[in-house]
Amino acid sequence: QVQLVESGGGLVQPGGSLRLSCAASGIFFTISTMGWYRQAPGKERELVAVFTSSGGRNYADSVKGRFTISRDTTKNAVYLQMDSLTPEDTAVYYCKIRRGVDLYDYWGRGTQVTVSS
Repeated sequence: QVQLVESGGGLVQPGGSLRLSCAASGIFFTISTMGWYRQAPGKERELVAVFTSSGGRNYADSVKGRFTISRDTTKNAVYLQMDSLTPEDTAVYYCKIRRGVDLYDYWGRGTQVTVSS
């Protein structure tokens, strides 16, 4: 059974930093992509940062230069370093892994990030 567990969310002041972690278990297949998405209240879920199938990194324009995605392939873990946070970054952040053979997506339950003074 595939499980994705996010951690590291919380309350932070504007300009602060957080590091999110996603630990995946039950992965016995080739991963196509893995990354982070977020959903703010009243908004659709959106891509934040992702490792592509070729190993490159894609970022949403709104987080370029502030967020950094990294991973540990030996642990099937993916991380998101978030710096210079603003209130607009407030959202539930989700980890997602896409299975390579059929592009099926697995999602974590999410972790809340709140940026407020």
